[in-house]
Amino acid sequence: MIALFIGRFQPFHLGHLDAIKQIENDQNVDKIIIGIGSSQYSGTKENPFSYEERKKMLEISLQDQLKKPYKILDIPDIHNEKIWVEHVETIVHQFNSVYTGNEKVKKLFEQKKYTVKKIDLKFKINGTKLRELITNNDDNWKKLVPDKITDIIEKHEQSCKKN
Repeated sequence: MIALFIGRFQPFHLGHLDAIKQIENDQNVDKIIIGIGSSQYSGTKENPFSYEERKKMLEISLQDQLKKPYKILDIPDIHNEKIWVEHVETIVHQFNSVYTGNEKVKKLFEQKKYTVKKIDLKFKINGTKLRELITNNDDNWKKLVPDKITDIIEKHEQSCKKN
């Protein structure tokens, strides 16, 4: 079975890492496809990191973490819920199930008769709050992301302050 997990990963955090590990622990899953949503956006308060930065965060964080094969794909947002699942299908091609902690994503895929499995949200990490901590130079954000990616986030912040 091929599992799909979509997130904006703005930035990638420990909750995302735990979700991907939960998917890998499902014995029915043979491969994981990770979709970086809203991939075309960067440089804004809601979407500060580029697709390339987010992909790098995932690759570095997942290195030596997963035994099952995975693939990272960019999924641009089209701002049209009625055809969003079809849009995802044209990018991802093959997948059998969707894993999510997002009720809207769950509903949209269930309407198209996909098997949707719920992620157990063990970490109470909110992307908005995490971005606020980073913007406000509150080092507590470092406890909420994999250690390996703090450099990427810090370099991003430094480059934003220069501009």
